[in-house]
Amino acid sequence: VIGQAAEFDYAGTQACKAMREEGVTSVLVNSNPATIMTDEGIADIVYIEPLTVEMIGRIIERERPDGLLPTLGGQTGLNLAVDLADAGVLNKYNVRSLGTPIQTIRNGEDRELFKQMMINIGEPVPPSATVNTLEQAREASKEIGLPVVIRPAYTLGGTGGGFATTWEELDKAATLGLATSPIHQVLIEESVAGWKEIEYEVMRDGADNCIVVCNMENIDPMGVHTGDSIVVAPSQTMTNKEHQMLRTASLKIIRALGVEGGCNIQFA
Repeated sequence: VIGQAAEFDYAGTQACKAMREEGVTSVLVNSNPATIMTDEGIADIVYIEPLTVEMIGRIIERERPDGLLPTLGGQTGLNLAVDLADAGVLNKYNVRSLGTPIQTIRNGEDRELFKQMMINIGEPVPPSATVNTLEQAREASKEIGLPVVIRPAYTLGGTGGGFATTWEELDKAATLGLATSPIHQVLIEESVAGWKEIEYEVMRDGADNCIVVCNMENIDPMGVHTGDSIVVAPSQTMTNKEHQMLRTASLKIIRALGVEGGCNIQFA
């Protein structure tokens, strides 16, 4: 379990406590000693080490865990899990991903894979193009038309992303996005700034049982980061028909992705 921000520290702490209640030995890796989850009595074994593939690989070699829980450590945990799988560490030591499979993380993180999955299940997505160079970004933006949104792959919370309403802004945002993405890939997407933003919190277990915990409405429109937006639950301005439509879409999306655990789905 890898810590990142207060909510992930809390989630990781709860996971360690749940494991202890079930009689499962937990090995915690965190680069930050000033967290609750690294306190004595939370995890059974604690490593305060840099969160790199090399270091985690050495810890896995030494501890020989049966499973890896990557979904409670924010973007760092997700990226590390994928990198460990790509490096062959998980296969070498027969470590399986607990809960959400590695391929599901890839499907959610890789902008092109996610876009194709949404098209396959019939869920609408804004016109977009996946690019790997600045020149490709310019070509895609000419086809889509300004303004556009730049979304780097394998980043969370808008890191490295942004809006572009002019060609100068596009060059700046695309350059930053390509540099921020670990695989140097960004999605150039038609801007839907100003649209209403609705969120659904959905949970799914290993037996494919799904539940919508709640739906929420952002008071601020698309274009204001969710983290900076005022959000109310339940949503205030949707009809029952609209709510049922988005609820059905949420369940389709979490099942198509194969997420096991909690999932936040955002609609415009």
